[in-house]
Amino acid sequence: MKAFVLAAGLGTRLRPLTEHIPKPLIPILNIPSLFYTLCLLKQAGIREIICNIHAHADAIKNFIKASDLSGLEISFSEEPVILGTGGGLKKCEHLLGSDEFLLVNSDIVTDINFTALLQHHKKSGQPGTLTLYETPEASSIGYIGVEGGLVKDFKNRRHTGLVSSFIYTGTAVLSPDIFRFMKTEFSSIVDTGFTGLIDNGGLGYYQHKGLWMDIGTMHSYWQANINTASIMNRLAAKMTQTIGISPHAISPEAFISPNAEISRSVIGRGCRIGEHCTIRNSVLLPGVEVKAGRTLVNAIVDPYSTTVIEELKQGE
Repeated sequence: MKAFVLAAGLGTRLRPLTEHIPKPLIPILNIPSLFYTLCLLKQAGIREIICNIHAHADAIKNFIKASDLSGLEISFSEEPVILGTGGGLKKCEHLLGSDEFLLVNSDIVTDINFTALLQHHKKSGQPGTLTLYETPEASSIGYIGVEGGLVKDFKNRRHTGLVSSFIYTGTAVLSPDIFRFMKTEFSSIVDTGFTGLIDNGGLGYYQHKGLWMDIGTMHSYWQANINTASIMNRLAAKMTQTIGISPHAISPEAFISPNAEISRSVIGRGCRIGEHCTIRNSVLLPGVEVKAGRTLVNAIVDPYSTTVIEELKQGE
């Protein structure tokens, strides 16, 4: 089985971080976000992976090629003009062939059991299975309408009136039948492929009850880094075993003054923290320099900013 990884997003909600760093390479606990997805795929025995890319395309290709990801065959579908989740997938129809495939977003951190998902899909007999996650924030994120074990609607776009506490995780198993309903131009997979399957054979779902984090916004990105326990407990050992790297809060390649105070923060490679600095609940991307005596609290900083990118309240 092959996997298609959606990695062509512009990352507009993560600007200005994504003005210099491709969204799939934005680090979470000092590991590029895309690598969390690649690790899960390798664990499930999926070796052939296609990534669609757009912004900073060369940077993504060069970084992946320079990384030690043995056992994975990663190819790229570059989109000079961005095609969206629908058009981007349709463009790769010939690469995915006539077999079922796994679709995964690159901007999530999760421990979805892809093997269990695939088994559930096979038993269902449906042409598609979405992985859903239950959360009290479904109404603000975008709830999924379900009925009789099937997905029927997305935020009531189809006017079914169905409301639930489920959201779509960005992960699905799909039959090539989906391509019959998709467009080659810019489009959403929800409005084309998913809707097409709902009306022609049905769209099933698999409920994930473990770890799931979205990093699509500045606040969710900050939370994924600061609330480290779930990632470390669930993913660190498996990632070390599978791809030889592990999430970590403080890079060994950072210089931190002995009298600096660091708490609940992520410090990236090449960072320099001066004397008597205080860093709390903050994320410092690789290469950030914090001058002596400075205090950062609830902040995200990259090396291209002279000030804190965004002040964030922990209760937001």
